[in-house]
Amino acid sequence: MGHSAAVWDYRAAHELTTDWNGNPLVVLRNPQGASARISLHGGQVMSWKNQHGEELLFTSSKAIFKPPKAMRGGIPICFPQFGNCGLLEQHGFARNKVWTIDEIPPPLPPNDSNGKSFVDLILKPSSEELKFWPHSFEYRLRASLGSNGQLSLISRIRNVNGKPFTFSFAYHTYMSVSDISEVRVEGLETLDYLDNLFQRERYTEQGDALTFESEVDRVYLSCPNPVAVIDHGKKRTFVIRKDGLPDVVVWNPWDKKSKAIVDLGDEEYKHMLCVDGAVVENPITLKPGEEWMGRLEILVVASSFCSDHLDLQKVRF
Repeated sequence: MGHSAAVWDYRAAHELTTDWNGNPLVVLRNPQGASARISLHGGQVMSWKNQHGEELLFTSSKAIFKPPKAMRGGIPICFPQFGNCGLLEQHGFARNKVWTIDEIPPPLPPNDSNGKSFVDLILKPSSEELKFWPHSFEYRLRASLGSNGQLSLISRIRNVNGKPFTFSFAYHTYMSVSDISEVRVEGLETLDYLDNLFQRERYTEQGDALTFESEVDRVYLSCPNPVAVIDHGKKRTFVIRKDGLPDVVVWNPWDKKSKAIVDLGDEEYKHMLCVDGAVVENPITLKPGEEWMGRLEILVVASSFCSDHLDLQKVRF
């Protein structure tokens, strides 16, 4: 693709291709050389690279890429549930279904498209989903890549008709890190969290940053923006900003659980960290005709090993 201004309008801002299994795949690029790959299987971001071609998301070497299995890595979408309960499969069905490109999406504010390479996808329930989750919905997803390499995901879920329905949600974001022992997460201090390793007991974060020495599986509640994942080894920081997503899930399986996960290498936990924008504690209820929107924005900035506390408020998206 060329770098003329005309190339970066909506029609030419993405290209449609396939992965090695023949699954449809959308590729976004910006003029600086950053890229993102979004699979129509699951509406899942499978890759996000900076202008130097460095992969920013983790994907397991044992990941299974064939439907109906969701790929272990990237950013799977958890809807209409996060977790495992009821008749639905774990983390819901959206990440296992084939989405389509939404050719005529409802308008979003200009700053959600201007200067960005983006694609709009849509998912509607099939008769199969309606048997287990009998609710008519339209789920529209916009994935965009900014000129600064920022990755943005905007989900809009509408109750089309019938009765009210309730759902939980997460962008299950697998970040690629140098070594989990070299990572700290800032922006969670003083927050309450539910600890899934202790029967979802409620605790309060005491540290000024979260570091990792063993398995972590927590839901931080009502988390203000933004959150920073500081990777001292790679000297870079993921800055996460969100809207409509009050909670933050932090997960690393560590060594023992990694060995029990079929599609994750035994030592790969060292190079991944999931930090999810989510709705967990207080699920969303939509009446007929109502719509919910959840936005996730991730920007990667350079950070130094010797830098003190990163001033998140000064990071410009």
